[in-house]
Amino acid sequence: AAMKQTKGLEGDKKSIIKFEFNPKDGIDNPALSLAEDTDGEGMGEPRFYLLSKDSTETFGFCLHEELGCQGHIIRQVELGGLAQRRGLQDGDRLLQVNGHFVDDMDHRTVVQKIKASGNQVLLAVLDSGSYEAAKALGRDLSQMLPADIRPRLCHITRDKSGFGFSVSGPEGVKGTFQLSVRQDGPAERAGVPPGSWLLELNGASVRSYSHAQLARKLKQSGNKVTLLVASSAVEEFYRLRGLRITAALADTSWLPFKVRELHMVKGPAGYGFLLKEDDCISGATGQFLWDVDAGLPAEQAGMKEGDRLLAVNGESIEGLDHHQTVLRIRARDDQVTLLVIDPAGDEFYQSVG
Repeated sequence: AAMKQTKGLEGDKKSIIKFEFNPKDGIDNPALSLAEDTDGEGMGEPRFYLLSKDSTETFGFCLHEELGCQGHIIRQVELGGLAQRRGLQDGDRLLQVNGHFVDDMDHRTVVQKIKASGNQVLLAVLDSGSYEAAKALGRDLSQMLPADIRPRLCHITRDKSGFGFSVSGPEGVKGTFQLSVRQDGPAERAGVPPGSWLLELNGASVRSYSHAQLARKLKQSGNKVTLLVASSAVEEFYRLRGLRITAALADTSWLPFKVRELHMVKGPAGYGFLLKEDDCISGATGQFLWDVDAGLPAEQAGMKEGDRLLAVNGESIEGLDHHQTVLRIRARDDQVTLLVIDPAGDEFYQSVG
């Protein structure tokens, strides 16, 4: 598992009691002096880490909620593991996951956000001393973080005058393309910010493209094109920290393809659908929903034939086989919540990676 939650003392509450003596906890502890510093001078800044792993690895840390301590705490940083190699430290407090502020969320939700991120996640953390000092001073921790650090994934449909954007870049330099966006054109309606930088075209990086190659790729796209773009502020944020922007971190709210959450309460005849295992477009195995019975809970919740199942009760089913998925669905006797996507949306996300 990429993450591990500590076993709780009370039901589902993920809590542990830990008593440790640290020689550094004396009067010279900078955390103590920070807590007494009403101006917060010398307080540390949030640190950002992009963790990318393959499916056989873990991120190399655990996320704890501990009695007597505030926040979501980074613990058990694996020696030589991915988290340690990037610079995460024991005791760091997690503030953001993929640009979402999480300090005010419950622990289970935060763990699910990290799991749902798959093999890549962008974390913002604050060292324990600065975190505790900020809390003691009543600081709004969300104000310590940039408002928007996510690139955008935008799907544009051409109209009679084109896609509604033009591309410029330094002559003779590959992979550096800035977009001018026509007012009220297809690109602007699809969410492309004026002056943004182009990072990917139809799921492929443009870093090696010349201007002529990019123009040819755009022409080959036909009437629809998908762009990963970053505003100048977002591009600068990643560049200054030496981080690579990827589609996995993108704001997808502008896309026409949406996942759907289906909540069902079992009726006398069951839920009214059949789960089948089949090959996805990518070649991997997936779980699909078929034989949706008219008038039963599945149809009433909005299930459609051919929907692909993504999560059960908020937990991703990625990596689970058919039997394990069925057990997840049956875990609660009389109700279940499924996250699904229709075939068109599934094909789109597969195509852009």
